[in-house]
Amino acid sequence: TDRDKTEEDMRFIAESFEKGGLFMWPILCASLVLYAIAIERFFYLYLRASFNKELFLKTLHSTIFAWQLDKVVKYTAAQRFPLARIVHAGLLKVRGAPEDIQAAMDGAALRELPKIEKRTPYLSMVGNIAMLLGLLGTISGMIVSFGAVANVEASAKAAELARGISEAMNCTAFGLLTAIPALVFFAIL
Repeated sequence: TDRDKTEEDMRFIAESFEKGGLFMWPILCASLVLYAIAIERFFYLYLRASFNKELFLKTLHSTIFAWQLDKVVKYTAAQRFPLARIVHAGLLKVRGAPEDIQAAMDGAALRELPKIEKRTPYLSMVGNIAMLLGLLGTISGMIVSFGAVANVEASAKAAELARGISEAMNCTAFGLLTAIPALVFFAIL
């Protein structure tokens, strides 16, 4: 059944994690950080900062062309998404020179862009760290393997060699399983 398959998969993942050795824990921490940042950024960008662009532009067009500037200023002030705050800053200076309007909008954009880009660069960093931790675990596993060939009795060589190779491959796999989604989330966000 599906439940048995899921339990078998979870058991396999737990065993692979255990066989991966010491460097699996930092990779797990990197993975948790990755998903925390990605979930928070998706929530902010796609739920909190998203808006109906067509409705916003239609409302702006209709009120501006009707010369109802007070109404459009109130409308943009009531909106919670970054573009509305940028447009609002420009509308407050609409009776000034074009340079003043541009300066106001640029200033608002400089305030809004950090909110949009907040923590997103960390996704790339976490991906790189996870990949390097996987490589470090690979090196650690290979050291165990070579140590087994050099220092262990012939009867135990195969088991120690297999343990070292298992550690190396599991760290590589888990490092990549963290790094790849991190880079994909970074590209999307």
